[in-house]
Amino acid sequence: MATFSSVTQQHVLQAIAEYDDRGGEQFLALYGFEPAPAYAILHEGREYDARAVLGVAHRFATGRMATSDDFHGMDAAVALLRRRGFEVTDPYAAAAPAAAPARAPRSSAPKAPRTTTPRTTTPRATRTPAREERPLAICPTCFQALPATGVCDNCS
Repeated sequence: MATFSSVTQQHVLQAIAEYDDRGGEQFLALYGFEPAPAYAILHEGREYDARAVLGVAHRFATGRMATSDDFHGMDAAVALLRRRGFEVTDPYAAAAPAAAPARAPRSSAPKAPRTTTPRTTTPRATRTPAREERPLAICPTCFQALPATGVCDNCS
């Protein structure tokens, strides 16, 4: 199973450039991908098969080609491509728009005042330092911190 976290934006752009050079059908046939038009990367006014491009980008990143079997759903792949700065079509996002949570209408009736119990606080114990820290001794020649002996290891 492929892990796509090593795929960067540059790897995806390399795969897109190869897709453009070879043409979509030849690119898909060469790497053994079936067309999946539902998920497409939109880049510079063109559409690219997201699975195929990500599979080849994985090869650029790791040296191993990600096959169709490595994609178990497209949610993670789409999220990764979007994090890398690409626009990806998602057929399910258009079909089911996110519903805003319903809110109850506000009542114009005045509310009863809240009754609260005052908090009691316990005083915090103050910390006393275990030992007072001294500033570091610095070598006047090489400006490095001196060891406990006070003699610079570099300059002595």
